[in-house]
Amino acid sequence: MNRSSRSLFSFVLVGILSAGLSAQEPPVPVAITQKLDVEKARVYVATLQPHAPSRSTGHSTNRLLLYLDDGTMTLKVGEAAPERYTFTRGDLRWRPASGAYIAENTSNHPIRILEVDLKGQPSGPTPSTPLDAPLVDPAHYTVALDNEQIRVLRVHFGPREKGARHEHILNRVVVYMNDQGSRKADDVGLSGAAVHAEQNDSDVPNDRIAVELK
Repeated sequence: MNRSSRSLFSFVLVGILSAGLSAQEPPVPVAITQKLDVEKARVYVATLQPHAPSRSTGHSTNRLLLYLDDGTMTLKVGEAAPERYTFTRGDLRWRPASGAYIAENTSNHPIRILEVDLKGQPSGPTPSTPLDAPLVDPAHYTVALDNEQIRVLRVHFGPREKGARHEHILNRVVVYMNDQGSRKADDVGLSGAAVHAEQNDSDVPNDRIAVELK
């Protein structure tokens, strides 16, 4: 191999090694994907890489967490010992406003957490209706969490099931937990006031999480 050939070979080898090193750079600990930003809430998905601690300066607002994957993680606040959490897809957790913390995904795979970041305070007394879905159709609508800012409903319809006529007064963030017609699993939408009866026209169950914004 002559000098010119050796130089070209060395240049190509360095380029390959450099590309390999670049490709091996670790991913950012947390990636944020925006889903919705409306008057009362901002909704986003945080994807945590495995075994990559992430420092946060804290949150000035209350949040609802919806876990989109099975996994485990730790949360360390101040000088306290880390708390360990195990969760499955569809689990919920309420997080009040907090100071700085360190979060780590201790699973061996990325995990996604859908976060509903609440803005401000409730508009006033929560309106009521005799056609409230959990009241008139408890087989399909159950209350998973209820506080001064939100009410969270789990919605489940078996194959070909039809629900009772009911009324929604509050705007709600809807998370689709599986494919449902034009909606795909993990899609997020905003629905408003309505009086209707819902039906699952498919041969598979339909599951949703509805976060009512007070």
